[in-house]
Amino acid sequence: METLLGSSLAVFVFLTVLVFGGCGVLTGQTLAEGWKPVGSVLAYSLLLGVGDRFLAWGLFGEQLLAPWGFIVHTAVIAAITLTAHRIAIARRMVNQYPWLYERAGPFAWRERSGSASAK
Repeated sequence: METLLGSSLAVFVFLTVLVFGGCGVLTGQTLAEGWKPVGSVLAYSLLLGVGDRFLAWGLFGEQLLAPWGFIVHTAVIAAITLTAHRIAIARRMVNQYPWLYERAGPFAWRERSGSASAK
């Protein structure tokens, strides 16, 4: 398990999921508030992954250049960040255009059934 994670399970859960996952949530929400595209979300997730590996090495003595560890940690951070971004975009669409859209679950919105189309 440690070979795949590139760190111990405790470090993965605490540092990657809780600390950097929390940073990913805030990053995703902030990028959604600025209407940034998914590509920028992935770029920031990559930077968060680099920071995660550096702190795992600096604070807990884990391997700095563990390729599988970097890939797994960055993928988890990116999944959290993308999820937060999508939820925030859906919320923003519904709140900013309430006469056009309504919620269709936590990740999506749909056109209001009573809205007039200009077709």
